[in-house]
Amino acid sequence: MKTSLGIWALGPMVTRFVPVGYQPDHNYNDEPTAEKVARAVAGLGDLMDGYEFHYPQELSDDNLDEVRQALGEHDIYCMATGLHLEPRFGKGGMSSPDDGIRREAIEITLRAVDFAASVGANLICWPGIEGYNYPFQTPYGESWSRFIDGMAQTAERCREKGVKFFLEHKNSEPAMKIFMRNIGMCLHVIHTLRRQGLDNVQVNMDWQHLLMNDENLGEYAALLQSEGLLGHQHANSGWGTFDDDNMVGATAFMETLELALELRRAGYGQDGDERRLGFDLYPYTEDQVAAVKRSVMQWRFIDETAARIDQAALREAQQRKDAVRAYELVYDALGAAR
Repeated sequence: MKTSLGIWALGPMVTRFVPVGYQPDHNYNDEPTAEKVARAVAGLGDLMDGYEFHYPQELSDDNLDEVRQALGEHDIYCMATGLHLEPRFGKGGMSSPDDGIRREAIEITLRAVDFAASVGANLICWPGIEGYNYPFQTPYGESWSRFIDGMAQTAERCREKGVKFFLEHKNSEPAMKIFMRNIGMCLHVIHTLRRQGLDNVQVNMDWQHLLMNDENLGEYAALLQSEGLLGHQHANSGWGTFDDDNMVGATAFMETLELALELRRAGYGQDGDERRLGFDLYPYTEDQVAAVKRSVMQWRFIDETAARIDQAALREAQQRKDAVRAYELVYDALGAAR
């Protein structure tokens, strides 16, 4: 399976308590994007096939040449919209009740599509700023209508430009209640767009975003695959209460192992399938390159373990919903002695 890395894993690691970040030397003034890419490429080599960036904050026409030089043989796999990174969209971008702000948000997003097309990348939209913080703050119906219309305009431009469009849900942060905050609301957006004839939208599964909602990774991968909507993965882990973006397999190990099994069943990234495993990590205090490398190594172990599970026997156990037999097979694959 090919891989990609969100370059934000090599940033200053800011929090609301430490605005300069736990690793302030890696801010974008002292270490611009091209230098981050060079550091990642030097440390990770062929563990990564490509990289992902926010538009226009991390990658735009202004720094494209320098970043491409730093990338070497690696590609730009995904661009991500970055409205949540701009203070003017603090009360919403596409869903803003202010027509001027909303117009700017849509224009920036459409430019992101055009830029993604120009570099041969896919587009991820994680609408983290589209939502609200308080009851009584938001005209829900109107805001949802504006938001979905913005998604429709984006999907239409992606179709025109031949760009794959991935939607990513999350329950909160920065907006305390993000509109598209669970898999159901994500599917609501996608199926609403499908009714409008826009069938070019798929899902980017961010593992920790699902874990925060008590959404089972393997179950939703299987569901999305059955609907033709399993587009991309953002691999990580966490405690399940916040968007930790910890190293893959550090927590939620069994859930991740089951996901690896379901991705294999889906043919994800196998036998010419072009889908990748993207790494979305936020190493607050750890060596950033080392944390990414460890995530890749741990994923490989998890995936190799999934490959050792007796698929036929597991299917038979699942037909009986026999959890004891299923775990016997899983622990056999892990090397446990009977």
